[in-house]
Amino acid sequence: MARSLAAVLLLLVAAAGASHAASPAEMYWKIALPTSPMPGAIRDLISPASSVGSASKEDTLGNVFFLEKDLFPGSKMTLHFTRATAGAALLPRGRAESVPFASERLPEILSQLSIPAVSPTADAMWSTLAECEAARLAGETTKHKHYCATSLESMVEFVASSLGTRDVHAVSTEVISTLTPTPRQAYRVEAVRPVAVPGGDMVACHGMPYAYAVFGLHGLKGAAYTVTLAGADGTVAQAVAACHGDVDGHGAVAEAYKRLGVAPGSVAICHFLPQDDMIWVRN
Repeated sequence: MARSLAAVLLLLVAAAGASHAASPAEMYWKIALPTSPMPGAIRDLISPASSVGSASKEDTLGNVFFLEKDLFPGSKMTLHFTRATAGAALLPRGRAESVPFASERLPEILSQLSIPAVSPTADAMWSTLAECEAARLAGETTKHKHYCATSLESMVEFVASSLGTRDVHAVSTEVISTLTPTPRQAYRVEAVRPVAVPGGDMVACHGMPYAYAVFGLHGLKGAAYTVTLAGADGTVAQAVAACHGDVDGHGAVAEAYKRLGVAPGSVAICHFLPQDDMIWVRN
């Protein structure tokens, strides 16, 4: 098996040299997920955006919740599409695993990556490490395991383990706009299409601010939709909406039930995914 995989890799490298230089992530994707289209969230990491939108925590898409019944053509809502990981490098697994990933070793990490100890990047990295460590401890005692992936390879392996198969694919939000970043503005729902979610099982993958690409993953049950949105300034988004009712380990979801005036877990509530988040499902 190892020899055949190596042979495939050599063929891919040769083909890349004949056309264009494929990145390690592109070559890995072709081997691991040959029939699954690469989502925009991964493509954007291979060819990073030149700028990144910033927003307060309360202004992010993940904190704009709505009921599933309100997701229909003609409905309107105010949204702000931002990124947490734009410009971050997607490291090959070997390189990512050569760098420590623990809050108690942050000074060593900063030194290894040549990042000033007193800087916004260092502060963001500390917050992400703390969140990943807290999520890992919570995942050991709850039904939905949490994991922070520091490479595409570790992400795909976690997804395959959680969904019980490597026959999977990912969907992510994609935005077409002449403005970067896009402003907070009113959007009109133009179309709603369900994403096939066998068994209702999904793995959510959230981009996290760090010196390189890091993703927080966790399993959940629910539904997903691809929603065409038209912005007031002409922006068009093919946004992924995740709808779920679990509150275990998700403080923002529990708070959303209060804001929407419904009993926790009684109905599914929905939110749109930022451009650097993904939903993984079985094919």
